[in-house]
Amino acid sequence: MPVITMREALRQAMQEEMRRDPTVFLMGEEVANSDGAYKVSQGMLDEFGPDRVVDTPIAENGFAGLGVGAAMAGMRPIIEFMTFNFSLVAYDQVINGAAKVYQMSAGQYRCPIVFRGPNGHAENLAAQHSTSADSLYAHFPGLKVVSPSTPYDATGLLKTAIRDDNPVIFFESELMYAHKGEVPDAEYLIPFGQAELKRDGTDVTLITWGKPVHTCLAAAAQLEAEGISAQVLDLRTLRPLDHDAIFNAVAKTHRAVVVQEGHLFAGVGAEISARIMESAFDLLDAPVLRVTNRDVPQPYATNLEKLVVIDSARVAAAARTVMGRS
Repeated sequence: MPVITMREALRQAMQEEMRRDPTVFLMGEEVANSDGAYKVSQGMLDEFGPDRVVDTPIAENGFAGLGVGAAMAGMRPIIEFMTFNFSLVAYDQVINGAAKVYQMSAGQYRCPIVFRGPNGHAENLAAQHSTSADSLYAHFPGLKVVSPSTPYDATGLLKTAIRDDNPVIFFESELMYAHKGEVPDAEYLIPFGQAELKRDGTDVTLITWGKPVHTCLAAAAQLEAEGISAQVLDLRTLRPLDHDAIFNAVAKTHRAVVVQEGHLFAGVGAEISARIMESAFDLLDAPVLRVTNRDVPQPYATNLEKLVVIDSARVAAAARTVMGRS
């Protein structure tokens, strides 16, 4: 299979869907004439023209609202936030508009829209550009929440998102746009709600999604050298959540560490931990632990930034703890 970058995989998904369906269009800041802030939409203006690849003002609340209206009118917008930090300006449109319109209209209106862009921290972007918005969106029914970790998953999941009749939050990562992986030429889709075991193991399960998948894989390699066999479960979607995959993984290893890039308090990791405790408590040989960013706003300085964000050493340390080897 061809090896391409994450940005190319995302572009491939959008191009394939826009060629297939004339109601699909892309809108956001710098997506057209500048080829996207991270070059995800490079060349798309030339192929599809300014009516379907639309540059917007710096006004997330405005163009997110336009997207919601277009979706209700029968289009399938892809709204790119330059970063999900800026999506907070449009939070009302996403939560009180897109997520609730189907129920509030008694099914008369659907909102097939995808909100996509980089989520979480990059390097030296400081507090206002480093928010992990997972829990902010996964909290609300009416939204589907997706977070791919590989180019293969990015293409298959984004195509599924564009075809879905519900609003989808699609988290990417600025630090992963250059990440490479195999993506087939033939069309494929990945269903929502199906986690994937990225690495098998017998002693402890590392449960995660998005960019931290690679942190967990690095931690698993460290643990293997110490005689600890760690499996890595990539959830891929947070709504819907693959409960069976989580419980089956815990049933095999009897120990779990949940790893997320966001903050500890009220995070998605807390929800996953609670569900394991509630539904699979008898399978556990140790309490579920969480590894998250430190509970402070993201600093700018590189040395402080490294102290705040998750890394493979902290994940490995948590795994040793649940193994009783700390």
